[in-house]
Amino acid sequence: MITLSVVKDFSKKPGFRYKTQSPGVSGAEFRDTLLEPKYAEAIQSQQKLQVSLDGTDGYLTSFLEEAFGGLQRKHLGENILDVIEIISNDEKHWITDIKRYVKKAFDADR
Repeated sequence: MITLSVVKDFSKKPGFRYKTQSPGVSGAEFRDTLLEPKYAEAIQSQQKLQVSLDGTDGYLTSFLEEAFGGLQRKHLGENILDVIEIISNDEKHWITDIKRYVKKAFDADR
């Protein structure tokens, strides 16, 4: 299993959706620099990617939507949640929110 921790690998204070809004800590930055490469690595090695959301100061919905919904939009035709397992003991609703964003992006492709 491949692991990715937002707090350890990215930031304790994730920002807004776009790089121009939150340079270095945006949802787009997280997706492009960490989430997408780890996702590709998981597919290549036929492993699961476990993403931990715990330990941060919290998330804006725009960050989560851009990171996970955005990844799904970049990988149309596949369901990213077949590869990614989201972990959140701090706030369980973050998992539900992400699943909703991914489903919306996935369904938009159909």
